[in-house]
Amino acid sequence: MAETAAIDRRRHAAEQLAATLPPLLVAAERIAATVAQGVHGRRRVGTGDAFWQFRPYQPGDAVSRIDWRQSAKSQRVFLRETEWEAAQSVWLWRDASASMNWRSARVLQTKIERAELLLLALAVLLLRAGEHVALYGLDRTARGGRGASIRLADRLSHDKSANSLPPPEPLPAHSNVVMFGDFLAPLPEIEATVRGLAARRVNGHLLQIVDPAEETLPYGGHVRFEGLEAEGVITLPRVEQSRADYLTRFQSQHEGVAAIARASGWTYSRHHTDRPAQTALLALYGALSPTI
Repeated sequence: MAETAAIDRRRHAAEQLAATLPPLLVAAERIAATVAQGVHGRRRVGTGDAFWQFRPYQPGDAVSRIDWRQSAKSQRVFLRETEWEAAQSVWLWRDASASMNWRSARVLQTKIERAELLLLALAVLLLRAGEHVALYGLDRTARGGRGASIRLADRLSHDKSANSLPPPEPLPAHSNVVMFGDFLAPLPEIEATVRGLAARRVNGHLLQIVDPAEETLPYGGHVRFEGLEAEGVITLPRVEQSRADYLTRFQSQHEGVAAIARASGWTYSRHHTDRPAQTALLALYGALSPTI
């Protein structure tokens, strides 16, 4: 009961946050011209099949959408959907590694709490706009309709993964992915993840979540730091003497993440946990929907 109440509270908070913005429409500009005929159901000969994609049947899907010819080729039942439909699917992921479970002050949310709130709020906006959403790394297909936000909140609460980056699982071409995290993993690992998805023509956005103390190192004197991900312990007798070097490296990490996103045609934004969550949603709104 307590777990259910916690899920309801998180969903309610996310819906309240989402209510402050108009419905979000995810644009599929890249494929609008090339798949228009496929959207209207007029298949071309030969290469025209590329306009269609197939995904496994899930309970609740319309039986009329089953592609019996494709299903007959295997032991599974498949549904046919256009690339346009795939572009309306948005896959959401949040970093659940130990470094996310931190805050510099009790009045702040931990980074993972803010990430999950923003993920659910964005999901609410997308669902209101008629989009299909899914959790990257947990779900096999994107879903829409009533109850989807409840399902997402429940899935998040039971997710025990602790990876700083999503698993290397393929996504449908022309779909969208939004990743929430602190992105403190080594830059080559982040680059490999982003480039792998971009190579499959997946559109993406990286939202980097930062605690204000991480960006300023506001401590002085003798300070003991303990790594959250088995990095060990370091004690600095005068931490202020290390501040300049630390800030240079921290800013370099941010700039590296932003550059990785740009190089793959993705978008990037940064959000601080001491600022209203609405500011991050506005950034996502602008990144995912060029016209409001």
